[in-house]
Formats: sequence, structure tokens, C-alpha cells
Amino acid sequence: MRYKKRTAALMLTLPLLAAALCSCHGSRSLPDFVIPEEFDEKASYEITFWAKNDTNKVQSDIYKKAISDFEELYPGIHVNMRLYTDYGRIYNDVITNISTATTPDVCITYPDHIATYMKAPNVVVPLDELAADPDYGLGGSALKYEGPKKEDLIEKFVNECRLSGTLYALPFMRSTEALYINEDLVKTLGYEVPDVVTWDFVWDLSEKAMEKDEKGDFVLNGQKVLIPFIYKSTDNMMITRLRQLDAPYSKDDGSIEIFNDTTTRLLEEIGQHAATGAFSTFKVSSYPGNFLNAGQCIFAVDSTAGSTWMGTDAPLSDIAEENKKSFKTLVRPVPQEDPGHPVMISQGPSVCVFNKEDPGQVLAAWLFAQFLLTDEVQTAYAETEGYVPVTQKARDTAEYRDYLAHAGDDANRYYRVKMDASGLLLENTDNTFTTPVFAGSASVRDAAGALVENVVKASRRGTKVDEAFIRDMYEDVSGLYKLDNTGRGILAKEDLGPMPAQSKALLAALALIWCLIAAYYIYGLKGRRKS
Repeated sequence: MRYKKRTAALMLTLPLLAAALCSCHGSRSLPDFVIPEEFDEKASYEITFWAKNDTNKVQSDIYKKAISDFEELYPGIHVNMRLYTDYGRIYNDVITNISTATTPDVCITYPDHIATYMKAPNVVVPLDELAADPDYGLGGSALKYEGPKKEDLIEKFVNECRLSGTLYALPFMRSTEALYINEDLVKTLGYEVPDVVTWDFVWDLSEKAMEKDEKGDFVLNGQKVLIPFIYKSTDNMMITRLRQLDAPYSKDDGSIEIFNDTTTRLLEEIGQHAATGAFSTFKVSSYPGNFLNAGQCIFAVDSTAGSTWMGTDAPLSDIAEENKKSFKTLVRPVPQEDPGHPVMISQGPSVCVFNKEDPGQVLAAWLFAQFLLTDEVQTAYAETEGYVPVTQKARDTAEYRDYLAHAGDDANRYYRVKMDASGLLLENTDNTFTTPVFAGSASVRDAAGALVENVVKASRRGTKVDEAFIRDMYEDVSGLYKLDNTGRGILAKEDLGPMPAQSKALLAALALIWCLIAAYYIYGLKGRRKS
């Protein structure tokens, strides 16, 4: 009996060990995608589409209508949609699913994230050849819908989707950041809001607003609560300020340069204003729109895509009606160093296509990805929030021009603050910038935000934010985001390339030993039966 147990245990252990060695090495990569000569419309394809939606039913309905319209044109393609409330969750799920070859077919994401996906070979499909294909490319003759041609896309937005010169995504929507201002409170302080606001203007007024009366209420708003300046995305805050000052951040080759003297000076400045209570962030205090709408904030920075949450009549305001205050909301570019040369970040989702074993399925996914750039989808989605279409073709449609012409007509579709936010980007597209994209650039962005958040938290606790504090924080943050050794963030699972010959020989030897043990077991079993 012991002989059987020992032999059986050994036989089970060896194949498990071999499998473990194989799995530790890395998963098998997919073949290079080759465009099929023609799309097989008789075949059936089921593709998955992952998208982000902030519980905005209008947006989800636009996705659903786009899917329905597309499936009517291509009955053999069925699109399954999965909605997320956060781009970070899409990013994490894609990375998890890369190792199990269960990525979506089409995904709304960001180039920073795509660069990390690409650490696994052949996972994301390069789109240059597909886009140029005369039949199924942009404006292709075989398309069953009128998609945009290459020249219809805003070139600046397309270039944001290139990694090392290769196109890996199509822009879907674009936004930037805006400064939302309670003009009434600014005038109460005795000031007028300029067309372009500077950092000095924001800091000076924020500090002046901190005066309290004998009851402990803020003189400016008569309330117990006032945070004059709140920034939602602190990574953008640091990145934008460095860009405005022409200071180092990172390079296309993946070099990390954010830990520099200019960053240190900016963090010391932020710490000073956080210590007085004049400045805070979304992660520390909460959503800036809630404070703005309650009359508890003068300057709130958020995406233009968040404009429907900002202002007295905001259709998506998150606070109770009795807490809202009536005031005039102004929309301006984010605070500037040089008002004569405004600089603001370009952001917004893009669409990538994932590689699969079947080229036909990839082509089906590509057809759907292009459909998201048609005029109807672009204009409908842009009207939901402060996004702008990524094609000039959609911008020039009579429908979109008519939409812009009705700014302020109501507090929903034509909500003035939303329209002003859209106009801000339309007028400043040439003043926008993007950061270098490489494997790990998402980690550098996260690190930029963490620097600001850590300084604000420390300052509010009474910790002195000086050069020594910041130097130690640089070390902690670089280690946390794995920027200390390689200078780049890492993918959870990394493909290690072809298996070394020694490993192959080891597995072959293990297989031979397993066969010998099995033969020995059978021989011994026969011998015991004879005896």
C-alpha cells in the first residue's frame, strides 16, 4: 500500500512541477495580426467592449444605441458591453486578463495604460495598416457606414495615440482641465476675474479668503466651512505646472526626471497654502464641485468632462438642494504661469483593439471601433458633458454647430457651464499638451499625484514640509511606484521571451523520468499479481 501511495504521489508531483516551470516562464504570445483579404459576413463573431461610464444614463444609452445600430449593419457581429465607473479598474482588469488571454476585443482606455499592456507581446493591435487599408480602413470602400477619413481626424489627437511612432489607438473623445470660479465670492473680495487667471492670483485670493469673524465663521461666505482652492487631479496639477515652467518631468525613452529642484519648490509652495487651509485636494477633502456648489469654494479645478457637476444649476450636482448657493459660475483655463501663452493638458479616452487568434474577430472589433467615430456617435456623446468630438467632420455637422449655438438655453442639454467648458477646449486645442508615453508612464503619473497628496496631508497635520521632508518623500514615492531601479513601473506579469534550452532539457528529462516511473509502477504491479 505504501508503495502505491509513494509512486502515485511522485507521479502527480512531477507533472505539476513541470507545469509550474512552464507557467513561471510566461504565457504563449499571440501571432502577428494580418488583415484578412475580406471580412466574412457569413461568420458569427462575439466581441466584448469595455467602456467607462460615471452612472450617466445618457452616455450608456448612447453606447447601447451605437451597438444596436452597428449590429443592424453587421448582423454577424454581436457586441457585449461591460461598463466601468473608473478607468483605473479597466486598466487593472486588462492587465489581469492578459495572462489568461481573456482581454476584451475593444477597450476605451488611455495611451499610458496601452503602453503597459504592450509589455506582453502582440496583445494590442497596431493600427497603421488597418487605418490605411482601402477596404476596411478609415473611410474604406467596404465599410457599411460613413466613417471618418484619416484627414477628418484632428491630427493632434491622433498623435496622442502613437507610441514610438506607431498608432495603437484611435481618439474617442477629448477634454482638458478647467478652472470653475464662483465669481460672486471673487467680487466680494474686491476683485474681477481676468480672462486668463494666474497662479499668483489664485493663491493670493485663497489666502485672503481665510479671514474669520469672532464666532469662527468665515467672513467671505458666513459659513463654518471654506476651502478656497480645490484641485481634483493632483497628477495633472503637478504635470501641468512643470510643463508651464518648461521643467523636466519625463522623456519618451522612459527617463524619469520629476524629482528635481522645480518640483521641490512647487511642493513647498503647495505645502504653505495647504497648511493655512487655503488649498486642498479631492482625495483629501472630497469632490471640488460639492464645495463649489455649496458656496464653500472659490476656485475648483476639474475636467471639462466634469462640467455638468459644476455650478448652481448643474444637472448632475451631488448635494442636497437646501445646501446649494446661488452664484455665477465662470469657466477659465487652469491657472497659468504666463497668461500670454496658456498651457493646458489634453486628456480623454481613446479606443484600442486587442489581438486574438482569429484575424476575423480582430477585424470585426476594428469595424466597431471605427463606428464609434461616426458623426452620430461623436456628436451625441460630446453633448452629454464637456467633451469635444475628435473629428473635424463631426464638428462641422449642422447638428453640432446648432448645439453650440444654443448655449445657455436650458440647464440640461444646453447648460451654459458645460457649453463654456466645451468652448474652452475648442478654442485652445493648439495650447494643449500630452506627456511622454512608455511602459510605466502611468506609474510616473501616479507618482506625480502622490507627491502633491502627501504634502497636503502632511501640511494639514502640522508637519513641516521642507527640503529634508521632500527628499525623504522622493525616496518613498520612487520606491512605491517602482521608479527607483529601472525608472519605470512594471507590469504584474511579464513575458520572458523564448524558453532557454536548459529549461527545455530539464522538462524533457522530467518527462522521461515520469515515463520510467510509470513503467516501473506497471512492472511492479504485474509482479505482485503473479506472486
